[in-house]
Amino acid sequence: MVSRPRLVVAGSLAILAAVAASALTVPPAVARAGKSPLALGTGGAIATVDLDASRVGLQVLKKGGNAVDAAVAAAAALGVTEPYSSGIGGGGFFVGYDARTRRVYTIDGRESAPGRFRPTSFLDAKGRPLDFSEAVTSGLSVGVPGTLRTWERAVERFGTQPLGRLLAPAARLAEHGFVVDKTFHDQTAGNLDRFRTFAPTRRLYLPGGRPPAIGSVFRNPDLAHTYRLIADRGPSFFYEGRLAGEIVRAVQHPPVAPGTTQRVRRGLLTTYDLGRYQAPFQAPTHVGYRGLDVFGMAPPSSGGSTVGEALNILERFHLSSMTRPQAFHHYLEASRLAFADRSRYVGDPAYVNVPLRALLSDGFARERACLIQPRQALLGTVAPGSPDGHYTRCRPASGAAVVDKQSLGSTTHLTTADKWGNVVSYTFTIEQTGGSGIVVPGRGFLLNNELTDFSFGPAVPGTPDPNLPAPGKRPRSSISPTIVLRDGRPVLALGSPGGSTIITTVLQILTDHLDLGASLPAAIAAPRASQRNADPGVAEPAFLASRLGRVLQNRFGQQLVVVTPPPTFSAEFFNPEIGAATGIGFLPHGVLQAVAEPKRRGGGAALVVHPRR
Repeated sequence: MVSRPRLVVAGSLAILAAVAASALTVPPAVARAGKSPLALGTGGAIATVDLDASRVGLQVLKKGGNAVDAAVAAAAALGVTEPYSSGIGGGGFFVGYDARTRRVYTIDGRESAPGRFRPTSFLDAKGRPLDFSEAVTSGLSVGVPGTLRTWERAVERFGTQPLGRLLAPAARLAEHGFVVDKTFHDQTAGNLDRFRTFAPTRRLYLPGGRPPAIGSVFRNPDLAHTYRLIADRGPSFFYEGRLAGEIVRAVQHPPVAPGTTQRVRRGLLTTYDLGRYQAPFQAPTHVGYRGLDVFGMAPPSSGGSTVGEALNILERFHLSSMTRPQAFHHYLEASRLAFADRSRYVGDPAYVNVPLRALLSDGFARERACLIQPRQALLGTVAPGSPDGHYTRCRPASGAAVVDKQSLGSTTHLTTADKWGNVVSYTFTIEQTGGSGIVVPGRGFLLNNELTDFSFGPAVPGTPDPNLPAPGKRPRSSISPTIVLRDGRPVLALGSPGGSTIITTVLQILTDHLDLGASLPAAIAAPRASQRNADPGVAEPAFLASRLGRVLQNRFGQQLVVVTPPPTFSAEFFNPEIGAATGIGFLPHGVLQAVAEPKRRGGGAALVVHPRR
């Protein structure tokens, strides 16, 4: 018999004791800054990476708004305070739980390729893939933004307040400003050369020619005005009105600063592309895991399929009876196998046949799980499996191993819940830290570089690649907003930023929390390692220095190195971190446990409507 999750089924006193114990680990620096990564209470909750954004969402909840309203208002605020990770120039994936129907729904707000984009658009004149840095800092990398359409769809179907009202707090925040912290300063400094390339970006984010000083107040009146125009005229102003034309001009004729020597490629976006964009509702992915129901995002995100497949593989093993190194070895190997299948089979289902049902089947999981050796890591990259419906007890993998870009990217995640039981897990992004680097002149927001998530060319010549570019296609994403239910009611909601490490971060938190008995705060705070079918994998310095990290490398043969910055970001200002997750746990008697990242990216902020000690 498979063991049940120890923390989830524990008695309420044990759970509350674990919560109280984890509260003692809040770093003093975070507490002194007036924010806490942990909040316990009732009436509604929110957790984001930023205190200003969490406060905006909390006020919406206090004034009678629901979880969707709070999520949209907080997301708009993060577009002000976390502009290098999010904003209306990007996209994302929205997973929600509707308490009335007790069903999980999702919205696909992924950016799409322009109609003139081709499989060869990221190749040079000689047919060679463009240098990644050249592709990122360009109009060519900009996909049709989906964030605003996502907010519109979510509020229309499941919200209680008009979108214009929900944008108002973010507009005030942009107008009055926020205090610059070390993370904002370092992210600006890390993009110094890129931001200098574009005149409006330089004017906004490099006042006086350098990053805003820590402790100074940063204001963005252009974004405040943009939000107010959208509130007044509706999203059509962005997708079909005057702003649409301004976005297209910035993409097709990037506003480079005088004296710029860097080559900046023009983009292919048109007003027609913007006008036809839709953010559709779609069915979530679903797997059963140790008596729980785990829901995630379906393709074009690979988050739900890859997390789900890895969980199915791990369910073949009694992790709770293993030592921590043994359990983490299995976590890394399950992730390795699931990533091999992700790279071979997952893309935009409107363009490729994604065998989603087979990838998430128990039969396929059993066949893949048999490849895991209990005390020895699989070396190198592994080949994908065959999700064909014909499964043997242990079929060796065959075919070419496919490894895609091992990018970090930059994203943000928020989690909300309300007093009626509605829940939102929402991850959104502009891709790299700072996106394409292009601020739309006079509008105060950065445009994404999301099209660089496409494969620039076939990963393995002669092997089908489901992620090659095509007109209108949505690039494969790793975004993994997740909601876990038991008997139709929420147990846990979580998500994280981090490029393709999003998947492993969510999987590590789930495994640590559900199988190994860690409290949710402890699981979110724990040092991380990521195996994405490549040797070596990557890890945070604290993980490598820990006994767990040493045992995994010395006894199990796991190859891990410290995580490194993306090529577009200055190493001097890079913090070797993986993710910055947020989540909400649903405890007995209606108690909500809101949890944010305690240290990474400066630490997040968790708030509840009616706090409890």
